[in-house]
Amino acid sequence: MITRRDVLRTLPLISLAPTVPGFLARSARAAAPQQDARVLVVIQLDGGNDGINTVVPFKDEGYARNRDVLALPAKRLISVADGIGLHPAMPAAGRMLEAGRLAIVLGVGYPNPDRSHFRSMAIWHTAQLDPDADAQSRLGWIGRGLDARVVAGASGPASLYIGTGALPAALRGKSTPAGSLERIDDITLDQTNMMKSAAGDTMDVGESSDSVTSFVRRAALDAYATADRLAAVGRDDSGARYPSTALARRLALIARLLKGNLGARVFYTIQPGYDTHAAQPGTQFQLLNELSGALEAFQADLAASGLLDRVLVMGFSEFGRRVAENGSAGTDHGTSGPVFLAGTSVRPGLIGSYPSLTDLLDGDLKTTVDFRRVYATVLDDWLGLTSKDALGGTFDRMPLFRPTRS
Repeated sequence: MITRRDVLRTLPLISLAPTVPGFLARSARAAAPQQDARVLVVIQLDGGNDGINTVVPFKDEGYARNRDVLALPAKRLISVADGIGLHPAMPAAGRMLEAGRLAIVLGVGYPNPDRSHFRSMAIWHTAQLDPDADAQSRLGWIGRGLDARVVAGASGPASLYIGTGALPAALRGKSTPAGSLERIDDITLDQTNMMKSAAGDTMDVGESSDSVTSFVRRAALDAYATADRLAAVGRDDSGARYPSTALARRLALIARLLKGNLGARVFYTIQPGYDTHAAQPGTQFQLLNELSGALEAFQADLAASGLLDRVLVMGFSEFGRRVAENGSAGTDHGTSGPVFLAGTSVRPGLIGSYPSLTDLLDGDLKTTVDFRRVYATVLDDWLGLTSKDALGGTFDRMPLFRPTRS
């Protein structure tokens, strides 16, 4: 039986990672990452994006009826399909659609929606409708998926959070280390799960001190290997041009890490600011312009480096906004919304059906796609992981990707 003291006794190994002995350093360098593995980049649109004014169903009679101040003129929209257009702040997204590199899944949400930011985000991060049910439920959908992967000789974190603040819960796994990175010369391995295990007086029955020591040693070796690769990335002299925005800078860093073959399978970043209860038009214009411009620059950078075919970007928000505008030129917390998928392998255009703006549930859009179907498709068909393990159940996959050429 392992006590808290047993675990804490192993923690100095982490702090010694930069001075790992030479034979471990050679092992770290020898454990090269997969050269051609597919990569997922997740962009969290934090705060609850108003999907109705992002992918606009301007011919639905409920649109003009519910939105006087916020209704966008049809002539300003970027055409997507009959009766549906993109927000005018997204010309870059329009160009990605024309190039066949952008898909939009409509009406994505979950059963019995919760309008709390915290609760709804916990559901999206864990892929569990009751994320507080048990310790397993509090692990992230990406972390659980990566836990089940088998990659011979891999080293370094399998997922990386690019940004500030706490590691997103979606990346928490039981045995797979996740890293956080704000600058190229600053990486730390997440020890959340190990510390959570140490928080009680004992570990789970069946675990041994050898298994804990092995995990900590592996984390230390991963830290060394990752630092070694980051040092080798060096200056990015590709000449890639990005907008001067926070999201673009983070995507540029992800592109740089991909060029350096860091080996992570998943990158995660956050674009905040979408909680538009008041003065929505200006705020949303800026955010959507930043999002689409950064995505276009990211794709151009990857294309020039021969990496674009390996990378899928997924953008989601914890919920959409209510159909009716409020009295402050804004919208309040709602339910379903669009999920964006960007890459050369996606089926471009709209996927699924747009929820009716006249057939509502308590004033909100009805969900037409369970978000776990999107996750299952991305895990199984893109990352090659087992969605049943990651999601705790089986969900029908969707036709999100082009057929694979034989």
